[in-house]
Amino acid sequence: MAKISEIEPLVLYEQEADARWASYSILVKVVTSDGRVSYGEAVPTLRVLPVVSAVRQVARAFVGRDPHEISAAFYEWYRQDFFLSRSFESATALSAIDMALWDLKARELGAPLHELLGGAIRTRVPVYANGWYGGCRDAACFAERAKEVVKRGYTALKFDPFKDSFNYITPKRLKEAEEIVAAVREAVGDEVDILIEHHGRFDANAAVEIAKRLEPYNPYFMEEPVHHEDIEAYRKYKAATSLRVAMGERLISAKEALQYMAEGLVDVVQPDACNIGGVTGSLKVATLAEAFSVEVSYHNAYGPVQFAVEVQLSAVTPTLYRLESFYDFWPQWKRDLIGDPFKTVDSSVEVPKRPGIGVDVNEKAVERYKAEPREIQPTEEPVWVVRGTW
Repeated sequence: MAKISEIEPLVLYEQEADARWASYSILVKVVTSDGRVSYGEAVPTLRVLPVVSAVRQVARAFVGRDPHEISAAFYEWYRQDFFLSRSFESATALSAIDMALWDLKARELGAPLHELLGGAIRTRVPVYANGWYGGCRDAACFAERAKEVVKRGYTALKFDPFKDSFNYITPKRLKEAEEIVAAVREAVGDEVDILIEHHGRFDANAAVEIAKRLEPYNPYFMEEPVHHEDIEAYRKYKAATSLRVAMGERLISAKEALQYMAEGLVDVVQPDACNIGGVTGSLKVATLAEAFSVEVSYHNAYGPVQFAVEVQLSAVTPTLYRLESFYDFWPQWKRDLIGDPFKTVDSSVEVPKRPGIGVDVNEKAVERYKAEPREIQPTEEPVWVVRGTW
């Protein structure tokens, strides 16, 4: 019986991207004793060094185990790591390894991952565009770029119009945000969904004020309108506005997701396979979402392995809204890591039917872009915003 023989974090880099949080990629390579190889993906952001270290630590609980025993390994790390429920680094390391093990199992069985998860509900996954507005700081730029996105076939797009606002928003910045949203709505028409990204940076009062100003433009949802951990602010926001709330990219367990769903604080949950627990954790959140009549829109902002995994997850998710997609707006090297197989047509991508997650990682490309992990220098413009928009 083959065992897991090696787990290696690989840091990749070419140059800084508009999605600055994902300028680096962290792939996690899992090798078995009989020579099979698979990859997962972890979250980089400002924490490349600690995430690499966490992968190496979590790997110690997996090496030597049967790669088929995904749930047993998952719960063994839950038993070992006292702070898993509070550690992003531990959660993303576990998530990446979990993805790779699911891919290994599906490949061994000669089936696409979605077949192991009950079979596809849909053969094409609807997507929305993100990452398209790098360098935009005025309404005219946002509007022109939005038109270009719609010309590419997208019927939904997301953007952050709030510039350098944090916690509160000044009357000037609120006026500018409204002008941007109004311009985008006029540019794309009423049939295209516009999604307003807040990046979880406002207090409740500011978020409610924003909601009142932007409601006339009919956004499909308001993403992370308040700070992620501020449940009281979410309660206040939901009581003050009828706009849909999307959130979830910073959730690191299904139990945490349950807190928001059980109180009716979220309408569109956005689990991220790179930190919610991989395929295993994503499925748990999707099941909860179905039970609470909450839509699912997987957060998908880091790299190509994540994208492929979440296409497979989206294929089997009953309450799917759309999958987030930076795919067409990434630098080419990220697409080349998996051979650039996904083509967006009519705001959707086809679900691959090849074994595993449906794509192969190009190991020559991995070698070409391999980089040393390093500390990231913070700048005035935070790493979590699209470059040139602060």
